[in-house]
Amino acid sequence: MYLKDDHRIWIATGREPVYMLPKMANRHGLVAGATGTGKTVTTKVLAEAFSDMGVPVFMADVKGDVSGLCKPGEPNKNVEDRIQTMGLRDFSFGAYPVRFFDVFGKNGVPARTTISNMGPSLIARILGLNETQTGVLQIIFKIADDRGLLLLDLKDLRSMVHYAGEHAKEYTLTYGNITIQSIGAIQRGLLNLESSGGDVFFGEPALDLHDWLAWDDKGRGYINLLDCVALFQSPLLYSTFLLWMLSDLYEMMPEVGDQDRPRMVFFFDEAHLLFKDTPKALLEKIEQMVRLIRSKGVGVYFITQSPSDIPDSVLAQLSHSIQHALRAYTPKEQRALKAAASTFRPNPEFKAETVLGELSTGEALLSMLDEKGAPHVVQRGFILPPKSFIGPAEPAQINDLIKKSPLYSKYGQAVDRESAYEMLQKQATAVKKPAAAPKKAPAKAGTTIAGKMISSAATGAGRAVGSTLVRSILGSLTKK
Repeated sequence: MYLKDDHRIWIATGREPVYMLPKMANRHGLVAGATGTGKTVTTKVLAEAFSDMGVPVFMADVKGDVSGLCKPGEPNKNVEDRIQTMGLRDFSFGAYPVRFFDVFGKNGVPARTTISNMGPSLIARILGLNETQTGVLQIIFKIADDRGLLLLDLKDLRSMVHYAGEHAKEYTLTYGNITIQSIGAIQRGLLNLESSGGDVFFGEPALDLHDWLAWDDKGRGYINLLDCVALFQSPLLYSTFLLWMLSDLYEMMPEVGDQDRPRMVFFFDEAHLLFKDTPKALLEKIEQMVRLIRSKGVGVYFITQSPSDIPDSVLAQLSHSIQHALRAYTPKEQRALKAAASTFRPNPEFKAETVLGELSTGEALLSMLDEKGAPHVVQRGFILPPKSFIGPAEPAQINDLIKKSPLYSKYGQAVDRESAYEMLQKQATAVKKPAAAPKKAPAKAGTTIAGKMISSAATGAGRAVGSTLVRSILGSLTKK
């Protein structure tokens, strides 16, 4: 796309062009600005550039207007003016390779995960549990792990919670106190989650993020687009599901250090939801993950309205900044604008605090890293136009791409195999029979089935170790 001969990514033009260096793109970034200032188009331009560079991309589509990446753009006066003003030679519209996913399986290939793979800390966040209730949920996961009970879907977890409540006294000395009040709170949370459709996206086959690392026949990286229009109706579900994806990606990718370009780029839209009412312990793990994932060649770009939406500990790790206009009508907004301006390296030609309130749609203040990893002085410029279609693609075209995707046959049909629910049902039935077969030695049975549990949660032997580490990174499961 806008790749120069020396492989710089051309992002915007003001008094001079503004470039991003591919070898610095894994240093993370921020795209911010008020509603309607051009954040969506900016992220599309970045996604197109990374795809052209051969870098796979993940994006969340919360409004349904990013799907146009799969079809060529169309000329209009604004785009044509921008092309002429910026001197874009040989500009041509074009479509990009897109794979569509949807946790509900309606507008994309089903994107599922298992209860075990997400782990108790993130499940507790979805259920809105307090610290005590979260501790009980962690105990329940540990019991399931030790007993080799697979937690794949909601009915597995519901049955496991019920089992732990019934046997609370015998487990208290070994694992800790399991109160009936916490059991009740967890069950209520699971019932609410199930009624909101949560039973759809927990199960198998679970999404293997290795499938994100794909290229078309031109060598362009696939843009993996998660349709979040329905999911975003529950902001907590949305942010937690994306956090699971990011953490799973972290555990999956090997250490590679600094390279000439990222191995993958992850765009986290509406990023403020990730940090809203997040417990301190989990926030520290998120900060750690963002810091360390850079060494795995993954660039993370947070999209939100204001830099103040991001905790300072995370914001300090975002080396690239594209700041669209901010509105400052209230004292709080004025403080946020001033804080945003203070994050830039000053440019003697203008005052960033003043310009932030003057920027027009599609215009931004930009700060990129130089060859040595130091930030350039802030620059003012218009973002280049995307080559793909601005707006949503037609449902028929999206559906055609979904059905033609090789991933549709892999994930299209849900599988419900024997797991905790069925095993506990069999156990309950066996207890009622006088002549029940003797149980196997607990250690041997636990080891055998627990191995299957980890493999199942990771959807493949190649991800077994990674799945365990995911739970460890998030403080969700203690290693045995």
